Amino acid sequence: MSVSVLAQTLKGSEIIKIGNEINELKRQGQQIANLTIGDFDPQIYPIPAELRDLIIEAYQDNQTNYPPADGILELRKQVALFLDKYHHIKVTANEVLISSGSRPLIYSTFLALVDPGDKVIYPLPSWNNNHYCHITGAEEAQVLTYAENNFLPKAADIAPHVKGATLLCLCSPQNPTGTMFEQADLEEICDLVIAENASRQPGEKPLYIMYDQIYAMLTFGKKHVDPVTLRPELKDYVVYIDGISKCLAATGVRVGWGFGPEAIISKMKSIVGHMGAWAPKAEQVATAKYIQDDEALKTYLGTFSSRIQECLSTLYKGIQQLKAEGFAVDAIEPMGAIYLTIKADFIGKTTPDGEVLQSSADINFYLIKAAKVALVPFSAFGAGDDVTWFRASVGTSTLEDIQNMIPRIREALSQLK
Repeated sequence: MSVSVLAQTLKGSEIIKIGNEINELKRQGQQIANLTIGDFDPQIYPIPAELRDLIIEAYQDNQTNYPPADGILELRKQVALFLDKYHHIKVTANEVLISSGSRPLIYSTFLALVDPGDKVIYPLPSWNNNHYCHITGAEEAQVLTYAENNFLPKAADIAPHVKGATLLCLCSPQNPTGTMFEQADLEEICDLVIAENASRQPGEKPLYIMYDQIYAMLTFGKKHVDPVTLRPELKDYVVYIDGISKCLAATGVRVGWGFGPEAIISKMKSIVGHMGAWAPKAEQVATAKYIQDDEALKTYLGTFSSRIQECLSTLYKGIQQLKAEGFAVDAIEPMGAIYLTIKADFIGKTTPDGEVLQSSADINFYLIKAAKVALVPFSAFGAGDDVTWFRASVGTSTLEDIQNMIPRIREALSQLK
């Protein structure tokens, strides 16, 4: 059967592919520490009890019909208050769009701003920008990033690509690295965008920024920064991606919000409406009430954030101990999100079975087999197969799980020749 060119050429998620292989091993009875998916085990990290109860209450109140395409007004109002209170970002309810998590918001941002052939700039590694470029027919301008800069782009890296570009995709705290922009670095990028837009002719499409801050409430001793707070003159050119999915371990609750210029948000509303990608009404009603409860929110975030940080720090220290023992590994100290960036530089090494590890994927599947630990190679985020850095996600692991996997990694690596 013939299908569209898009369907023929669109690549599936490498993370889901790895996850499926892990699930098959688990079905065979193997116990694998799954550090692949950016999700949470709800038995380890449940959503706030107050939010759960409010969702149940909303269903009992029969809040089950279609919500407005842009989200119920009360939630949009409360999101605006939330953003002002916690991030000092001032928006109106008309500048907020609610959807079923952040993916429809990112997709609708692309559809609202990017025409086929338009240039989209994004760093490597980064999450899914390559797929959204493919879907929209955009010209990709990939910016390679490096460990010495915490895998975040600098203005100098972006500058060669800005001429004629339509969209710059940024994320902080970043997926897949868990690293965050320093204020000075983001200011330089903002100034670059401002200067580029000032150089464009009247009627010429400007350069926009899509700023994904879905992990902004999960930071560890570092200050989250954003473009419009640093440079208010960018207000008409930045679309933000945010929501409760990550900061409240609520990935399955499906409440996300985007915000930005009303003229763009209104177009995104139409796109999300045609997609039918609105958040369930009962969950919207519950979220609107929950984010008003400062005490409950701060209590949950304090405990949740400290537990995530402890797991990440334990894994980081374990990798650093292996490095001190002479293994070719490294890690970047966690800053935010639920991810640790780990280096495992074993391309060319031979396994006990006589197989030569020829790519990051080979290294990963060796660790799955020999250490019962599954990571995601940066190749799943657009980097080359020879890049030996990996994402480790701790959302489905306990602290004990993390502690127990370090000796297994040590044993597996010691068997390589």
